[in-house]
Parts: sequence; structure tokens; C-alpha cells
Amino acid sequence: MKMTRRIISMLLAALMILALAACGSSAPAATQAPAEEAAATEAPAAEVKQFRVGMECAYAPSNWQEDTATDSNWPVENVPGAYAEGYDVQVAKHIADSLGCELVIVKLAWGGLIEALNQGQIDAIIAGMADTEERRQSINFSDPYHSTEYALMLLPDSQFVGGTTIHDFAGASVLGQKDTKLDTVIDQMDGVNHLPPVESVPNMISRLDQGTCDAIVINLENAPGYLPLNPDYVIVEFAEGDGFELGFTGSCVGLRKSDTDLLQQVNASLAEYTQEDLTALWDWAVENQPA
Repeated sequence: MKMTRRIISMLLAALMILALAACGSSAPAATQAPAEEAAATEAPAAEVKQFRVGMECAYAPSNWQEDTATDSNWPVENVPGAYAEGYDVQVAKHIADSLGCELVIVKLAWGGLIEALNQGQIDAIIAGMADTEERRQSINFSDPYHSTEYALMLLPDSQFVGGTTIHDFAGASVLGQKDTKLDTVIDQMDGVNHLPPVESVPNMISRLDQGTCDAIVINLENAPGYLPLNPDYVIVEFAEGDGFELGFTGSCVGLRKSDTDLLQQVNASLAEYTQEDLTALWDWAVENQPA
């Protein structure tokens, strides 16, 4: 009898061990199976590549900043609650769509755009930047998407209002924008006082309004945007051969020297525009730029 009880006890103990072992092995299987099944059936989410574009957001009608979202503007990544708008913004949207990329706009000071591009902070400069010889040494440029001419803007009572060539302003204090051709072309004028440049066109206009300069150099096509708030200002245009020698045709997309494939893709995207398209887009930007 004792032996029988001992055998029964041993058998019961063995059965309990087997039962516990079975429970211990089944729990992980139950928790792992759904995850493994999901991994096998769910396709990984497609990652949309970003197209990061740098601009000033302060150079209307090419680009400016707004504080309310609209159907046409775009969020500024590094300025919470800000939206970029303008001609350059629409061009950037078109290129990003052509590339199949998500557009990201980064607001940067004009003087830092090329450095930010070459350091990889942005993929392109779309900021009304002209392909000057000096800049071409650092970066590549697309085909132009906007042509330009330079003019002077003066106060209405200026003694220099009657000038017809860039050499008719001897004695005038002339101001331009830092790190742009709007500043360096002043050296082509005979006998003027070339003032130290300022950071932006709004700063230039403010200095002119304050009377601390006699004239500022502007892009002629931007003049309609400057005059509504300053209707008495005088724009002096120059006939061919009497004005500034620019050495470029207009605004281009700036890209890193190494991004040759991207350059071809950007040029292909720009080629989708007709000149009529670009003219209409520019006129829209001029009409809608902030007063």
C-alpha cells in the first residue's frame, strides 16, 4: 500500500510539472504570434523624402511671411505659426511636386543661405537669387525662372530725379542690400558715395524714407510692390546701355555642386512652365504681396 501511494504521488507530481511546463511555453507563443503575423502582412510605410528650401521670407513679391494659413502659402519649419508666401514659394511647391517630395521651407538670413546649402541644412535655395559669377564658384544654379532689371528709387524732391544714366548721380549717397548685386553694382556709378549695405530691402526703403541716403538700388519688377505705401517715390529706369551691367539674367534655383542629378530634375520641372505661366504667377504675387 505504501508503495502504491508513493507511485501515485510521484505520478501526480510528474503530471503537475508537465502541466506547468505546458502553460509556461504557451503564453509567449500567444503574445508573439500576432506580432509576427502583423510583421508578415503589413507593408512598411513609404517614407516621403523632403525637399528642404531656404529663403528669406522677407523679399516680396518673391517671398514674404504671413501669420495665417491659406490655400496658397506654406508653413515655415523653423518659425512656429509662420507661413511663407510669394512667387518663390509657388515655384518651390511646383518643383517639390515634380520630385515627388514633401516641401519644407526654412527661413534664413540672406547672407547664410549658401552656407546652409553647402552644410546640408537645406537642399535648395529658391529666394530670388541670381547666378552671379562669384556665387557660381560655390554652388550650381538652375535655368532662370525669372528675369530682372535694376533701377534706382529716390524721394520725389531729390535733386537727382532727372538722371537718365547711372553716371548722372555724382555726389549722391547710394545704398544697396548686403551680399547681393543690388550693392555691388553701385561701384559702376561714377562719383557716388557708396554707402555700407544693409541686410534687407525693407531696411533700404526705411533708410531712404529717413533721408539717410539719396537713392537705393532695386529690382525694377519689384517696384509695383514698393509704390503702394510710397506712392510719391520716383523710380528711375535706364535705357539699354545706360544702366547697370548685371552679368546674369535673373532668379535661379541654387543647388550644391554635388547634386548634379537634382539639377537636371529641377531644370526639367522648371521647363514645364511656359513664359505665360511665369508671367501670370509673378503678376499674382505682385498683386497679393503685403502692403
